Amino acid sequence: MPSGASEWISPQASRSQYVLTRCFCSTAELVATAGIKDGPAGEAGTASEVGVASDRLRPDVTVVVACFNYGRFLREAVDSALREGARVIVVDDGSTEPLPELPPEVEVIRQENQGVARARNTGLARVETPYVLVLDADDRLVSGALEALRAPLDADPKLGFTYGRMRFFGDWEGELRFPPYDPYVLLYRHTIGLSALVRREVFQRTGGFDPSFDQFEDWEHWVHALAHGWQGRQVDAVTVEYRRHERSKHWADRRSYRAAFRRLREKHARLYRSRRPTRLGRFGRAWYRYFWGLRPIPAAVELAVHRLRWGR
Repeated sequence: MPSGASEWISPQASRSQYVLTRCFCSTAELVATAGIKDGPAGEAGTASEVGVASDRLRPDVTVVVACFNYGRFLREAVDSALREGARVIVVDDGSTEPLPELPPEVEVIRQENQGVARARNTGLARVETPYVLVLDADDRLVSGALEALRAPLDADPKLGFTYGRMRFFGDWEGELRFPPYDPYVLLYRHTIGLSALVRREVFQRTGGFDPSFDQFEDWEHWVHALAHGWQGRQVDAVTVEYRRHERSKHWADRRSYRAAFRRLREKHARLYRSRRPTRLGRFGRAWYRYFWGLRPIPAAVELAVHRLRWGR
């Protein structure tokens, strides 16, 4: 346990059997930015790239990190969130490997292994701030990410979430440029990723992540948010770095993708039958239904099409 932390049994321990370690911070570094300057692949942005750091802790954002046997990566993820001035909640989902020593301001929840969706939901249930971001334990935020993501939410109360671009590092380097937000495209393509900045009210309305989805539970959540009338917006900046390693999930697994798509159509059948206006014309809608919803194309072809369309 981190030094200076106090450990106690949660009142719900008889039901969920988790131990809650709570600590609070008095100060943390905040990196503020009006924009993010891209650096070389695999390198986080520096303070000089994104603006002037502040000593004031912003209490309006919580970062939730679920961890199962990713202790060797966890400290990087936690530190990247603390540098942004966020409160951090770590959910240890029954890891059999030890967790690293964490700063005393980090809240740690320990529970029996229940899967990543339930682990995230455990952390989300503890969030009290108006905004929340879910970060995988092997990923990390780019400096200035929260400022860039929060600005549109502060300006437009109708927005439910914002997201940026993703940079890969580790075994494979590159950048994933998601297309601009479009609700119809979202129904057929996983175009947002996990680490969006979300109003807490969105998770309260959706109930969090659906544990019945073995993969793409984050995609299902964004579709679920759309079903409740929430919209998103893309921020033109790299906001998260996704670590590629031997145990990371492959984003281009077509078999899992098709299975998740079928589940989405079943769960949100009413939404898929709707004809909401979008930027896609009739041909575009038909193309998405056919190309992404029905055709079992190889992952290499999918990646090639993505690069032709977005230049990466």
